[in-house]
Amino acid sequence: MDSGATAKVPVSPWGKLQQPSEPVCLADIMSEELAKDLQIREEERYNKDLVVEPEPLPIIECAPGCDSDYMIAQMLQVQFDKEYDDLLKKTEDKYNGSSKVCISYSNYRVIPENLVYDSDSEDDIDDKHRDWDSFVSTEKAFKSMPKCGYRKQGEEMVTKHDMTMSSRRNACRVMEFPPEFQTGDGGGFDMQLSNKVFNSLKVYSRSEESRRHRLHDKTEQATAEMCVDTHTRLLLYRLVNQAVLDRVNGVVSTGKEAVIFHADGGAGRNCVIPKECAVKIFKTTLNEFKTRDKYIEDDYRFKERFSKQNPRKIIHMWAEKEMHNLMRMQKHGILCPEVVVLKKHILVMSFIGESHKPAEKLKEAFLKPTELTEAYCQTTAGMKSLYENAQLVHADLSEYNILWHNKQCWFIDVSQAVDRNHPKALEFLYRDCVNISTFFKKKGADDTRSAEELFTHITGFRVAEGGVGVLEQVKDFERNEELLTHEQAEKYYPFEHCWEQSKNE
Repeated sequence: MDSGATAKVPVSPWGKLQQPSEPVCLADIMSEELAKDLQIREEERYNKDLVVEPEPLPIIECAPGCDSDYMIAQMLQVQFDKEYDDLLKKTEDKYNGSSKVCISYSNYRVIPENLVYDSDSEDDIDDKHRDWDSFVSTEKAFKSMPKCGYRKQGEEMVTKHDMTMSSRRNACRVMEFPPEFQTGDGGGFDMQLSNKVFNSLKVYSRSEESRRHRLHDKTEQATAEMCVDTHTRLLLYRLVNQAVLDRVNGVVSTGKEAVIFHADGGAGRNCVIPKECAVKIFKTTLNEFKTRDKYIEDDYRFKERFSKQNPRKIIHMWAEKEMHNLMRMQKHGILCPEVVVLKKHILVMSFIGESHKPAEKLKEAFLKPTELTEAYCQTTAGMKSLYENAQLVHADLSEYNILWHNKQCWFIDVSQAVDRNHPKALEFLYRDCVNISTFFKKKGADDTRSAEELFTHITGFRVAEGGVGVLEQVKDFERNEELLTHEQAEKYYPFEHCWEQSKNE
């Protein structure tokens, strides 16, 4: 074998063998490591230049005098200044009156007039003599047409067929449609409807009303009658979160002014809440309250606060009025729902009934003759106690506002109840007497007094029976300031008897 020949590596049957690596120079290895080291140092120096350390934030120490007592004192001082300025403004208005020459106290104000106080636009009070809406302005502008069918307005002759007058009156009549009919804010602008459009809306309203009357499904009926807006749902949600209510159930009763819901009472954090509650939600539309301001504007408890404000403000006051009336009735032992809490236009009361079933109204209850007599005695006794002890007049008492529960009469719906010093209190009381006397006479109750006798039994004022004459006598009592002050009837003088005796002598 030639020694100069290259030795062949034997081939392994199990796989390929790795070839021995070629020899590397030590200088090359050192140069590569030096290059890597330089690269790393360069990158570290570059990164240090990019990163900027944040400066430490200065710690501000609490300035002396900024504790809680100091802030409370400042807030109280602002309130005192506002009360002083308001009192100064009232004094200025009272001193000036209607005089053309006015004296100003602006120099004595704590806060100048140009720096007005922040106030919520929703709570601002409007002008007392402002019209409710464009419909009221229309009625003032177009007075009732005389029998001749025309009248002279300036230099023009206006007849009952005038297009503008007819269109505006049609718009006013739209507001007489049922509450479920979506009319929109028609009073916010000068709305005019032709006869053709009004007749079409009238036909559609009647068809929709008849369709709703055919609904018997409880869910659909509740949905159509609830009329709960977003703001009201938020208030109900807050009552549930505050443990006042545990759950709000279905509708118990509906009316023109409010909707009554049944609810389960909550745990109650600061008070004991009944197991079953009645939630009365006053509707936020003002259509039903326009003609009912007479019950609240002359009430001394709300007279200073009442004016033609925004609708929501008036309805809040109406709910507050019912709460005060219920609390006064309960204080004097008159059977009525117990007030739990008032949240704006939502009044939570105790539920008159059992197991989610409300008590029957006196109109719907089937009473035996003895029970009917007992109900009449309880009703008249309640009216007398309401007038003498609670110093109130229901003003809307009828068989629809009296519940028959556990063989007892419960008075409800007292939002329109007025104080007995109200200018029309006796007139409202006589109307209640007529309603109660008429109902029990139709039912055949024994020993039922007439409306005049019941009125005399409650007030002590003697009136003679005579239909319209009785109402005039009641109004005379109201106009007599001495009667309202001393609450004593005038001494009766038998003039006819004395006159006959004088002639015989």
